[in-house]
Amino acid sequence: MKILVLGGTGFIGSNLINKLNDDNHDVTSYSKSNGVDIRDYNKISGLIKSLQPDIIFNVASHGGSLHYVKEYAGDVFFDNVQMALNIYRSVKEHSPNTKIINPFSNCSYPGSSDVQVEENWLDGDVHPSIFSFGNSKRSIYYLSKCFYEQYGIKSVNMLFANTYGPGDSTDPNHTHALNGMVIRMLQAKKDGDKEFVVWGTGSPVREWTYVDDFIKALVSAVDIQHMEYPINVGQGEGYSIKESALLIQEAIGYDGDIIFDTSKTDGDPVKVMSKSNFIEKFPDFKFYNHREGIKNTVNYYKEKLWD
Repeated sequence: MKILVLGGTGFIGSNLINKLNDDNHDVTSYSKSNGVDIRDYNKISGLIKSLQPDIIFNVASHGGSLHYVKEYAGDVFFDNVQMALNIYRSVKEHSPNTKIINPFSNCSYPGSSDVQVEENWLDGDVHPSIFSFGNSKRSIYYLSKCFYEQYGIKSVNMLFANTYGPGDSTDPNHTHALNGMVIRMLQAKKDGDKEFVVWGTGSPVREWTYVDDFIKALVSAVDIQHMEYPINVGQGEGYSIKESALLIQEAIGYDGDIIFDTSKTDGDPVKVMSKSNFIEKFPDFKFYNHREGIKNTVNYYKEKLWD
């Protein structure tokens, strides 16, 4: 099967390519860092016309920390939508049998949701702190729906929780949340800091997706013909920020005190994803143990930052 990965040098893309190569697919990967800016229609159009891929994994994304996506809200929204528009337009014009697979973040759920159920995905506004990024992902869903209705372009859309694991950036300001905590606590241990500060009370519960589970679920979409309305890749359970921080502390061997800065707001108390639809579709799917996932993540960053 001929597969094109767009955004292949990022956290998700690099892990995805490794898995696809292991499965002996014919994989081509492009991103801005190796000469293909997906915001440039002529470049992406020529690429898709030349390759005629069976599958496109659209894992290219403009995002960042909460502060970043709020400060650069217009750029984040425009870039994500522009890239998707260019992909769908190019497929429509040059390779209409290509299927496009889009991973979405669960930050695109309404800010008021605690248990995130697919049927309620669009029933309310995205949280203001992530408004630009979350709504750019909703827009890609509408785009996929319209292109299927008019042109028959097939898509598979999936919703994922907060992702962590090996392969992400070593810059805590440009990495995923849990990876950022790992990096900062490793640095605290290296510097001999007696305290490690976590914003908030530590009580909010969040669902976390280990990167191997993310990739396994994403690759499973290859066998799905068409699924425009997204399905949760959900476990239906989460860990409090404090629980995850303590697991990171254990894995690192950090002997300082974890201090929770209660002057900082917590956000919503619970954010977990409903798992019923996912279990029905993938009854044999097994998720990675959170403790083991954190150990693997710590070992990855130890090697990157210390060795």
